[in-house]
Amino acid sequence: MVNRILIRIKVLQTLFAFYKNNNGDLKTSEKELLFSLQKSYDLYILSLLFITQLTNYRKKLIDKRKNKLSPTPEDLNPDMRMVNNRLAAQLEINETLWKVCADRKVSWEDDSDFIKKIYKKIVDSSYYLDYLTSEEDNYETDRKFWITVFKKLILNNDDIDEFFEEKSIYWNDDINIVQSFVIKTLKKFEEEQKGKQEILPMFKDMEDKAFAVKLFRQSLLTSKETKEQINKHIKNWESERVAQMDLLIMQIAITEIVTFTSIPTRVSLNEYINLAKCYSTPKSGKFINGILDSIVKELKTNGVITE
Repeated sequence: MVNRILIRIKVLQTLFAFYKNNNGDLKTSEKELLFSLQKSYDLYILSLLFITQLTNYRKKLIDKRKNKLSPTPEDLNPDMRMVNNRLAAQLEINETLWKVCADRKVSWEDDSDFIKKIYKKIVDSSYYLDYLTSEEDNYETDRKFWITVFKKLILNNDDIDEFFEEKSIYWNDDINIVQSFVIKTLKKFEEEQKGKQEILPMFKDMEDKAFAVKLFRQSLLTSKETKEQINKHIKNWESERVAQMDLLIMQIAITEIVTFTSIPTRVSLNEYINLAKCYSTPKSGKFINGILDSIVKELKTNGVITE
């Protein structure tokens, strides 16, 4: 689940904190990096769990209305489609999901008011009405409903973003990326898998975990040489006047290009230019692109890289 894009973001944030705090403790910072990546995976698990919690809220609401002193015909004969959703039922018995929840102590236990708020947003939506009135009643329809809910009502939802940001400072920049992985996960679900359905692991493989640690470590250990390279190519600018975030992004970019030669140089450049657009000034993308292009040409001329 934790991909290279998210890793680069976390390395940038951890490096920024390292310099800002001036703690000089590499091991502690590496642990912080891995902890922040673990928190991203917690958010992924919590988001999958969202479906079961919303479904269970619907069940409790139906039971409560049936047990009123004077239940209405509607209370006694509620629409059960959301409660009987096959995808939600599959998540309810997913072995891996619940094991991770237990191991990481991830739950919605203390957030019933928020579940209620999002439930109301869902049942008041046109997407819910379309689901209830659909003539098709099968696993695929049930799955499409939750994919639509995530795409249209959860992804880029200010209330949900604010809620997660308040829950953990580690989630401020993760939400959209993580929710997109939830959608990808749901698309891969198959009814035949039942409780054995695979969900995404924290890392695709150990290579990604090693990439995170090595990128951070090398960015620090080679910082002196990297900064000298950057300063040499900043024309008409004093390094003190360049945005600190721009310098950090270029520092990590150069480290990746030199250290991880199996990654195409253009891929690395594009990733860091995109980071600059999100995390620095409006003009940073173009500025960083120019400086890195110049540095890459020099690295090729000197035989440091070949591509």
